[in-house]
Amino acid sequence: MTEEILINVTPYETRVAIVQQGAVQELYIERKLSRGCVGNIYLGKVVRVLPGIQSAFIDIGLERSAFLHGSDVWHSRPPLDAAASTPREPIEKIVYEGQILIVQVIKDPINTKGARLSTQISIAGRTLIYLPREPYIGISHKIEGEAERKAVRARLISVLPADEKGGYIVRTLAEYVSSEELSNDVTYLRKIWSKIQAQTMQVPPILLYQDLNLAQRVLRDFVNDDTIWIQVDSHDMLKMLVKFSNEFMSSISDKLQYYTGEHPLFNFYNIETEILRALSRRVDLKSGGYLIIDQTEAMTIIDVNTGGYVGTHNFDDTIFKTNLEAVYTIARQLRLRNLGGIIIIDFIDMGNVQHRNAVLNELNTVLSQDRTRVTVNGFSQLGLVEMTRKRTRESLAHILCEPCLVCQGRGQVKTARTVCYDILREILHESRRFNAREFRIVATQQVVNLLLEEESRHLATLCEFIGRPVSLQVESNLNPEQYEILLM
Repeated sequence: MTEEILINVTPYETRVAIVQQGAVQELYIERKLSRGCVGNIYLGKVVRVLPGIQSAFIDIGLERSAFLHGSDVWHSRPPLDAAASTPREPIEKIVYEGQILIVQVIKDPINTKGARLSTQISIAGRTLIYLPREPYIGISHKIEGEAERKAVRARLISVLPADEKGGYIVRTLAEYVSSEELSNDVTYLRKIWSKIQAQTMQVPPILLYQDLNLAQRVLRDFVNDDTIWIQVDSHDMLKMLVKFSNEFMSSISDKLQYYTGEHPLFNFYNIETEILRALSRRVDLKSGGYLIIDQTEAMTIIDVNTGGYVGTHNFDDTIFKTNLEAVYTIARQLRLRNLGGIIIIDFIDMGNVQHRNAVLNELNTVLSQDRTRVTVNGFSQLGLVEMTRKRTRESLAHILCEPCLVCQGRGQVKTARTVCYDILREILHESRRFNAREFRIVATQQVVNLLLEEESRHLATLCEFIGRPVSLQVESNLNPEQYEILLM
């Protein structure tokens, strides 16, 4: 299946859309102000060692000194039979003030705490993670089966140069790539480490290596034989990507293109509209059915409905076709919205067992194309499909949105009539506490209109009961649930 990659760049944000057959399948967003420093490698200087908390503070050029805990200090791996009996040396015996260290950020600064560091360096590639200080090869636990693990290990060993002293962790993707691709990744990672080492003679603190930006990571991780082109709407970003590809991935250089259209890149390919749809609770199906997607703290619930689709044959076929169409839309929405964790799908009830099996099989088939690990447990006793999708980053809604200031994330606001009754109850309560000459209600136009018209009898009854007048005032800046009661 052919795909196109669209890269939209502004000074404050980079957005990447992966499009297949004219429809956006995945969306990635990286904002300059929120880009962290995890993965960055620095040449730092130890400014203080604190044996009491087994930590050292290191100046790496950030606003606050970063800290290195004793458990994050790299040690040469002991023999397997000695691992249990060999105690870890205290930090004061291996780190001292004024020492120059190559360190990597493993946790961004938070509030008053500095970044957390490690001296165990790791550099991520497309199929491998390079550990220049560890002489061993690890295999991702996601590669299952002893034969498969042995095969991928043998392929990696066959392409390693004779002078290799570092180690590698084989990523899941490596199971399906050729030896040539593994060799290219080894060359790429060794080049990066050579560049890092070449800078270590400089005066610290200095940034030795910054983790790739979003556009570069997309080139490294997502471009494949099915990618027909990569369109970029920024000259500077295009130059950077061309340089990056020429140095590390020369085979994809010809696919990079500068977008010259009159309309903005994401508008031309209708990506902006798709983003708005991906933030909506309702997703319409072509047949007339629709999905309702509710994202909660613990899980995501997807409800399938027939809507206006009435079918052409019988009721069972109508349900089956709606559910089958929903499968493809659900798989795409999971990727586009980057929904992770527990996901519950409520398909329309199917009495036909063959239809249930066909829908489940199709769901497994389309989800197998997902870059993120997905596990489908099948239909539960209640007729719900339970599945999980690994959380790799924040969902689209969490990146672009925040809880509504009016409803506080409930998705609903009180009706004007409910607000009226809240006001009447509060005035009754306040009249017993304060001896005011008059109460003034400040509320929205809709609430005031209701109190002057349909609820005027209740307002008059309240005034008579408390023995004080109540006046009304409209305030257009209030939200539907807000009001004030002023004591005059």
